[in-house]
Amino acid sequence: MFTVLTRQPCEQAGLKALSRTPAIIALVVLLLSVVVLVAITLIQIHQKEVLLPGLKYGIVLDAGSSRTTVYVYQWPAEKENNTGVVSQTCKCNVKGSGISSYGKNPQDAPKAFEDCMQKVKEQIPAHLHRSTRMYLGATAGMRLLRLQNETTANEVLASIQNYFKFQPFDFRGAQIISGQEEGIYGWITANYLMGNFLEKDLWHMWVHPNGVQTTGALDLGGASTQISFAVGEKVELNTSDITKVSLYGYVYTLYTRSFQCYGRNEAEKRFLAMLLQNSTTGTNLTNPCYPRNYITSFPGGHIFDSLCTEDLRPRIYNSDDIITFEGTGDPSLCREKVASLFTFKACHDQEVCCFDGIYQPKVKGSFVAFAGFYYTATALNLSGSFSLNNFNSNTWNFCSQNWSQLLPQFEEVYARSYCFSAHYIYHLLVGGYKFTEETWPQIHFKKEVENSSIAWSLGYMLSLTNQIPAEIPLIRLPMKPPTFIGTLAFFAGMALLCLAFLVYLCVSSRNLRRSRHTLDHTVDSD
Repeated sequence: MFTVLTRQPCEQAGLKALSRTPAIIALVVLLLSVVVLVAITLIQIHQKEVLLPGLKYGIVLDAGSSRTTVYVYQWPAEKENNTGVVSQTCKCNVKGSGISSYGKNPQDAPKAFEDCMQKVKEQIPAHLHRSTRMYLGATAGMRLLRLQNETTANEVLASIQNYFKFQPFDFRGAQIISGQEEGIYGWITANYLMGNFLEKDLWHMWVHPNGVQTTGALDLGGASTQISFAVGEKVELNTSDITKVSLYGYVYTLYTRSFQCYGRNEAEKRFLAMLLQNSTTGTNLTNPCYPRNYITSFPGGHIFDSLCTEDLRPRIYNSDDIITFEGTGDPSLCREKVASLFTFKACHDQEVCCFDGIYQPKVKGSFVAFAGFYYTATALNLSGSFSLNNFNSNTWNFCSQNWSQLLPQFEEVYARSYCFSAHYIYHLLVGGYKFTEETWPQIHFKKEVENSSIAWSLGYMLSLTNQIPAEIPLIRLPMKPPTFIGTLAFFAGMALLCLAFLVYLCVSSRNLRRSRHTLDHTVDSD
């Protein structure tokens, strides 16, 4: 009897220890499963993403000085911090020159749009045509035409507006945008495409990237050029070149300046006019920027029928007079003569001035150079970022080629002018904007990012999406229904299993206590 009585307490202690451990584990798993179930349910209910039905579209016509480009943009109905998430889905170059070239025949301007409009109609679903807004923004070419003859400029715009009234889209008018707007929208485009405004976090939610610096924008068009970059709060805010831009809940302070008549085409006209002005050989001139063995002739109107060359026009002038230029392919002389297009001596304070006495804070950070900058760099066999020494070396090599070497590679109108463009870009960026050997590699010469063109039109579209009214929203849950149901079933199953196991332990414990009670009663009876 003694042996049985002394062994019983030890057996009871062991059984209690064995049953307590799985019970604790089961209880912890049960609590965790309940917590997870509650959490994912709350997230699914409250962390919803608002979308409008399907995609929406917008069309922007970039009416530049040398040509018009049609861009089609699309965006999901989702809007982040009052600005839509927009991407380029189609691009079409309109045939012919820019709309400013139709000054003498405004009624002919719309005819060039036909092919591109057919392409756009095919790109956008027919049932969305009427709700797709279309905007035309004209830049420096039309700004010059308006200064020269406002009536003619209005007639060109009226002819275009009348044409688009009969298109199936919601045309919102043709307007001439300012140089500052062009610069700002180009800056917005560059930074948007590079992800400097928004990025997706681990939860696929759009957030503002921490510690990301914005990129400056350098745009070289046919009639004007723009520079835009973010500056600190200590700049001179009383100048019209400093503006504040609000995007995605953040405010940026920008310096942006547009230089009329400093676009590539107008600058070359001014250069040719200066060569003629300084010539002693009449209307047969040499041009150090044209390739060797290249000869071309222009009527005087090609050079002087522009507001940009008005002050260089000869007193005795006939627009039909033929002027002949023969290229000498002299890169050193070309660089020297191109410098005369800028007035650098007007800047007494070199730290806050570019050229012609224009205020500019010191450039800082990275820049993206697009449009004419990119095409010239590509002709020099350069792209992306590179050193100033490489730029100069490739410029010299290009300018030293004769006409027969260049013609197979490029169309005539471009081949003859790339040497001038390269030297012009050097003086604009180094002498004008004050880039140095150290800061030049921070300039990235790009055409597009992820199949979207770097141009002011995307920034314009991003801005315009703020004016698009919201429709009845649809709710898209953070987790897709199959994933949500599967996750819910898994943790619900875990909770039920743990609960069943705990019930089993309770029942087992109760039966064990009854057995012990019966055993104790039997022992006491003995």
